[in-house]
Amino acid sequence: MSLDEKIISEAIISKYFEDFKRCLNLDVAIVGGGPSGLTAAYHLAKEGFKVALFERKLSIGGGMWGGGMTFNYIVVQEQGKQILEEMDIICEEYKPGYYVVDAVLATTTLASKACKAGAKIFNCMSVEDVVIREEGKVKRVAGLVVNYSPVEIAGLHVDPLVLETKFVIEATGHDTEVLKTLVRKNDIKLFTPSGGIEGEKSMWAEVAEENTLKNTREAFPGIYVCGMAANACFGSYRMGPIFGGMLLSGVKVAEEISTRLKEGK
Repeated sequence: MSLDEKIISEAIISKYFEDFKRCLNLDVAIVGGGPSGLTAAYHLAKEGFKVALFERKLSIGGGMWGGGMTFNYIVVQEQGKQILEEMDIICEEYKPGYYVVDAVLATTTLASKACKAGAKIFNCMSVEDVVIREEGKVKRVAGLVVNYSPVEIAGLHVDPLVLETKFVIEATGHDTEVLKTLVRKNDIKLFTPSGGIEGEKSMWAEVAEENTLKNTREAFPGIYVCGMAANACFGSYRMGPIFGGMLLSGVKVAEEISTRLKEGK
């Protein structure tokens, strides 16, 4: 069989833009392909919702890939272990209550499960802004403004494209990139004590793990925070390479948005 390079190129371009066009109107748009974003994508897609995840980098997985200091193992607690084992990810008990997991296995399996459930992942795509709409007198996030990451990195003045979505999940981690843009460009207040981004505190793993779940919620009409973005938004601590809170956060945000989508709210 002879190979035609033009057909290879045509196949890639046709399929990619078929997917991209289909994702111009979404139920849920997730920004950030770390563990909480991937977990949320899997659970929402599994329920049949139209979900796309946008990751600025070429690779997905966020901080999970590198484990601790590039030593590619992570730690989860009992509840995190249960979430991973439901996805056939092997966890090994190190000491009572502490389970070690191969970081590469965890990341690749989470990504695979999300894709197989029906979520579409767009890597090398940056979110540079949000779409704002007003319902009555209440403003809400109603879409994303996206561009290719190489365009952003090169500093080229190239206009972006826009997609609509019912809900956005801010899962960009410590940097809360989407929320920072929302606050900076609009006269709005978040659902935080100060009305702004409270900011991330230093390391305190026990409190951080607990607060990650508590802080996983709507931060402004139409946009939810999960994972480390939740703690940075509402002002709590970091936890390092223990990921149970990240996984539970992804499950929680998926459940809350699922309920609202089903209720039409």
